[in-house]
Amino acid sequence: MAKRPFIPADGLQPDPYGSHEMPIYQTSTFTFGSAAEAAARFAGEAPGYVYTRIGNPTVARWEAKVAALESEGTGKDAAALAFGSGMGAVTAAALACVEQGDHVVAVRPLYGGTTELLLEVLPRFGVTVTQVCVADLPKGLEAAVRRPRTRLVVVETPANPTLDIVDLAHAASVAKAAGARLMVDNTFATPVLQRPLGFGADLVVHSSTKYLGGHGTVVGGVVVSADRELLAGRLNQMKKVLGSVPSPFDAFLLLQGVKTLRLRVERESHTARRLAGELAQHKAVEWVRYPGLVDDPGHEIASRQMLGFGAMIAFGIRGGVEAGRRFLDALTICKRAVSLGCTDTLVEHPASMTHAHLPAAELAAAGITDGLIRISVGLESPEELERDVLGALERASHPRRGSAAPSRSPRAGSRRAPSLRTGRS
Repeated sequence: MAKRPFIPADGLQPDPYGSHEMPIYQTSTFTFGSAAEAAARFAGEAPGYVYTRIGNPTVARWEAKVAALESEGTGKDAAALAFGSGMGAVTAAALACVEQGDHVVAVRPLYGGTTELLLEVLPRFGVTVTQVCVADLPKGLEAAVRRPRTRLVVVETPANPTLDIVDLAHAASVAKAAGARLMVDNTFATPVLQRPLGFGADLVVHSSTKYLGGHGTVVGGVVVSADRELLAGRLNQMKKVLGSVPSPFDAFLLLQGVKTLRLRVERESHTARRLAGELAQHKAVEWVRYPGLVDDPGHEIASRQMLGFGAMIAFGIRGGVEAGRRFLDALTICKRAVSLGCTDTLVEHPASMTHAHLPAAELAAAGITDGLIRISVGLESPEELERDVLGALERASHPRRGSAAPSRSPRAGSRRAPSLRTGRS
């Protein structure tokens, strides 16, 4: 028997005209054959669409595709709702799970926008949030969920930007025992490498801007869950009233990008693992976080729950902020940019870019030091990428020496990252 394709059939009816690609239904509204048909559609008694903010055929095809990807091999019958951005997806998912007086547990570090939602926005509506440092797992999580009315546990693994790893099976078990849902941000891993539903997660969120789209041409988000009641009820309500919906053209671009998802992720992950090993030997590097390195703190857990280690690398450059700026300016092939998961290699400095809005104490607690550099490895050849990154490190370390050969320390492996509590080595 032939194996199922990695991008499985989405179960939707083919285009009536036989189009090879899903057409772009670029329309704001849909017409009805009669008043009775209109009433039946609005009542949910007849199939069809009424308004693109509520639903659209191109967007529905994209939702079905992502649901199939995240469900593959998990035994879960999941569905998905697409949003206009990753934060649109995260916000809608959180609001669908909590109400005034409820309690949320967040395992940090998390993406900066998610942290801002949890710490600054939700408390204004009477929702309390407890943060648990990943270094304090598992006991810290077990203690935090004992607080009354704990309704949601939020984790991101691998975490942005430190690449910390959270044990998904344990987190799901703890959340379930407390009567809470587990929401997992799977943006870094993608369903190619990790499918949280199979470990007990209730909701999986993505910034589809990143790897799912893969080409830096679209902004989007998606929530996947096997809880059909939650999706069709409160989550769908949040989507409609918040209005964070993708356009049909956005969905079309995402459908094109996801076709090469597996090829891109596998190639980029191979290059990232090689580059991480080179960085771990460089004298200008204090520490490296990449779960594929055998002495990385998250390697054992990542080996159990991931099918590969991904294409994201975090490392600390000696010399702090100034050395980091010199390194960024010395790059010639890599792009200095936020976001990730593109075909180009993107390099950023989280403390001054993606996480700059967070207080210094929060940055230190999350392990985001002044010298932390985040790399999203792209599709360049491993050789040219190493020349660019290692050469830039050399020039940043010895700005007056020009471009000398890269330096390496005698020992390999990932030097331990700073403590998540103190930010010290």
